[in-house]
Amino acid sequence: MNVKFEKVDAVNGLITVEMEKADYADNVEKALKDLRKKAQLPGFRPGQVPMGLLKKRFGAECTAEQVNKLLGEKLYGYIREEKLNVLGEPLPSEKQGPVDFETQDVMTFVFDIALAPEFDAKLSDKDSLDQYIINVTDEMIDGQVQSFCGRAGHQEKVESYESRDMVKGTLAQLDAEGSVLEGGVQVEAAVMLPEYFKSDDEKKKFEGAKVNDVLIINPATAYDNNETELAALLKVEKDKVKELTGDFSFQIEEISRYVPAAVNQELFDQIYGEGKVNSEEEFRAAIRATLEEEYSYDSDYKLGLDLRKYLEDRVGELTYPEAMMKRIMKLNNPDKEFTDEEYKQSINELTWHLIKEQLSDQFELKVEQADVVETAKMVARMQFAQYGMQNVPEEALTNYANQMLQDKRQAEGLVSRTVENKIVAKVKEVVKLNQKQVSIEEFNAMFK
Repeated sequence: MNVKFEKVDAVNGLITVEMEKADYADNVEKALKDLRKKAQLPGFRPGQVPMGLLKKRFGAECTAEQVNKLLGEKLYGYIREEKLNVLGEPLPSEKQGPVDFETQDVMTFVFDIALAPEFDAKLSDKDSLDQYIINVTDEMIDGQVQSFCGRAGHQEKVESYESRDMVKGTLAQLDAEGSVLEGGVQVEAAVMLPEYFKSDDEKKKFEGAKVNDVLIINPATAYDNNETELAALLKVEKDKVKELTGDFSFQIEEISRYVPAAVNQELFDQIYGEGKVNSEEEFRAAIRATLEEEYSYDSDYKLGLDLRKYLEDRVGELTYPEAMMKRIMKLNNPDKEFTDEEYKQSINELTWHLIKEQLSDQFELKVEQADVVETAKMVARMQFAQYGMQNVPEEALTNYANQMLQDKRQAEGLVSRTVENKIVAKVKEVVKLNQKQVSIEEFNAMFK
């Protein structure tokens, strides 16, 4: 068997594989013998079909199968041995001549290959990048304390109404004279949050109100004739709401106020686990450490974005085998028509992918399954933290991470994120970092 590589230009190549009968004959013979053991043809018992008849019926098919199998092994083996940096899959070339598996003893196969462009993205201490460190202020810690207290708070019954209180009572439809309408709409245990009324005049009616007071309100005005909200409050169908534009009496039976949790041991244990934080000072220190860790991820993310732009600018616009790349894209997405803009975006992502591969080689990075699981756990931990859940058990994080990895698209994204995290970690050791302290507002403004 003869394999030959021809470099057409910097990014296009041809691989020609010439295969003689001696290369594949034994494999074909073995395949036919295996077939004979189970072949069932009329007039012959299983395993007794004459070999000549089998060759006549299935010889070309077996030859094609074994030749293609051997062809794939030799083709990809050659690419690995010669360390050809190939993009996508080799594709049959237009220079490929006809092949007859039944009559030809010598077969020639020609493949077009797309070669990755050459560039240098390696980094050293001569390279320099800005690293933004987000300042964690006392005001930010105060805000997080308030957030924790708010999430851990409780409803408490009170006697008089204040802004944001919830009221419960009986609504009764009134007639034109202000009396309860006989047969009209009545709703027991109706619940309202007057602070969210659309009408300021209707809100004011609740100022200073007490349990057992009776107020005259207009629900249609209060909710700006929102059919969905009115239907839910008055327990009627939407098509009936338009008829209910008059006043209602509302007897207050209960006023509830949401009271934030106190900053005490109970709150510390709820947020960080029993006995892990034992004073307000330790509580604030734990919050600071958590915020600093979260912002370090944001800082690394920004560094990764800046690294990408820095290296893309440095390597410049690379030349790709456009015709081959479009063939590969079409082969991978047969039902899709790619616009020029989509092709350009794909090439941009490919350039970044090749840069990452070169950096991974430079830093000798390896990504294990355990690394990807840790990335998934980090993502899960940050998602739980958004809901104030700081003390999620390790087992729960691992289970959540494994569920994320069951989704193919999520798994691919987490692998890519793991690679980029490892690259950024190495870059921080290699290049010169110009550390700049910034506020969270200044940091967020960089993304606008």
